[in-house]
Amino acid sequence: MKNLKQLLLTSAFIFLGLCLAQAQERDDRATILNFKGIQYKSNDSLFYINFRFRMQNRLGFKQELNDIDDGKFDARIRRLRMRMDGYIYTPKISYSVQLAFTRSDQDYDDTKVANIVRDAVMFYNFSDDFYLSFGQNKLPGNRQRVNSSGQLQFADRSLVNDNFTLDRDFGISLNLSKKIGNMPFNAKAAISTGEGRAASSTDPGLAYTGRVEFLPLGKFSDGNDYQEGDLEREETPKLSIGGGYSYNDRTKREGGQLGRFVKNPFTFKTTFADAIFKYSGFAYQAEYMRRDVDNPFNVTDEETPQETVAYKGWGVNQQVSYLMNHGYEIAGRYTMVQPDSEIKAFERQTEVMELGLTKYVKSHRLKFQLNGNYTFKDGHFNNSNDKSSWGAMFQVELGI
Repeated sequence: MKNLKQLLLTSAFIFLGLCLAQAQERDDRATILNFKGIQYKSNDSLFYINFRFRMQNRLGFKQELNDIDDGKFDARIRRLRMRMDGYIYTPKISYSVQLAFTRSDQDYDDTKVANIVRDAVMFYNFSDDFYLSFGQNKLPGNRQRVNSSGQLQFADRSLVNDNFTLDRDFGISLNLSKKIGNMPFNAKAAISTGEGRAASSTDPGLAYTGRVEFLPLGKFSDGNDYQEGDLEREETPKLSIGGGYSYNDRTKREGGQLGRFVKNPFTFKTTFADAIFKYSGFAYQAEYMRRDVDNPFNVTDEETPQETVAYKGWGVNQQVSYLMNHGYEIAGRYTMVQPDSEIKAFERQTEVMELGLTKYVKSHRLKFQLNGNYTFKDGHFNNSNDKSSWGAMFQVELGI
């Protein structure tokens, strides 16, 4: 009987968390003030913990048009994560821990190590608008990366993000939110190892990253600028314009914080700019990224070394969407990545066109996503081009 009561109580807490989960998820700060999920606070109020989980289950298919096989299926748990946020002794000292339990979420294929820990970071909150972080967490990079993967309107981030993103790293960051006159702005700066979350040690080369955001039309409702789609149906137009730069000195990995390890360190210089506009259910966002590297050619640091090339070039991504009645959203996305002339023998201009239909049951916490995409190379929009392909994806996200 006692075990039955505990089971019923736990189930009630999970149901309550699903019903109350409204606040937007931030991967770069502990959500200790506005999230209502499964919580515990000590009697003396010196300890607080906020527990949640989320999972993404998907079924997808991809067919290369000139391929003789029957296509490729993608049926798996894309993400299964547990996250704990809280504070100890005082809300000024907070923390965030996030763990991943699926192979595709652990960088295993690149590192051959199950990197379970995604975030393990402490924050010191000097005030509501200024805080410092120390540990492993997301760098202040491009907007689509800073947004949680649980806040996306397509099943995956864009190809621009795949090729140029900064991802997670271990280091220290400063985060400031103020106003210039009546215009809010956010400024972030970080110094990190540059090798990402798989590194067991680091070389003398570090990564230096900075980002700034301007909101000329005022703040978004309830953190609406950190999720895709206008689920808040902004009553007045809202705009955020952001940009930044990262200098990763002598990284040992193909993609900076991601990819296989290499014998000769790279130095990456990454520039990014983005904007997001929302009003009355309509949303538009655009993102530009560029990466420069002096010598993109290298050899992997493996038992059997292989030649490899760092992606040098630029890309642009645009998304537009409209939230209809009853939680249905239609969205379109166009993405293009352009390799630098130095690596065009190994990489080709790639463009992707996508359509998406999403049913939001409880904001981004419970949603059903159906996406279709068409990929083509070198600007040839036709079915006879080498490696052109089409695909479809159905994904269910559930979390608290």
